[in-house]
Amino acid sequence: MRVRTITWAILLCLTSSLLLGQVTVSTSSETPATPEDIRKMLDVMHMRDQMKLIMQQVTQQIRSLEHEQVKKRDSKVTDEDLAKLDAISDDVMKSFSMDGLLDDMIPVYQKHLSKTDVDAMVAFYSTPTGQKILKEMPAMTTEGMQAMQPRLRQMMDDASARIDKMIQEQMEKKQRDADKPKTLKN
Repeated sequence: MRVRTITWAILLCLTSSLLLGQVTVSTSSETPATPEDIRKMLDVMHMRDQMKLIMQQVTQQIRSLEHEQVKKRDSKVTDEDLAKLDAISDDVMKSFSMDGLLDDMIPVYQKHLSKTDVDAMVAFYSTPTGQKILKEMPAMTTEGMQAMQPRLRQMMDDASARIDKMIQEQMEKKQRDADKPKTLKN
């Protein structure tokens, strides 16, 4: 579950940066974007739909990686066990409020994007090229995730091995400490 949480955090950050591209920090002399400006940009970018698609794709990728990890840790895990794990993931995904997540992001975008930036993004994403990028983004993200999967799998294996080693060392230390004769302190 720790690996899943870390992976979700990484993937959500990647997803946000992929959807919005690189942005520059606006200077204080520029007119700030209003919440309405940001909402308009998010609407033109079909952000709710994009996030839903990407989260579905990310969920599938994570599910695949997680199943592998669970099977490596416990060869006796059953399909029923994996189905229970998947049901938990599905419940977590159902609890996500896209509108709430987008509302939470508005102040962040306001901090980094001026009204000029937002207007330029709205203008670009309203063009055929901008719409094509938005249309192709889910496929590019999926293919990117598939391309990254071997590296992510290795990172998860390495993290799991380090965690297992640390736990083993802690248990051995506790056992050594328990085996030491107790001395009385005055």
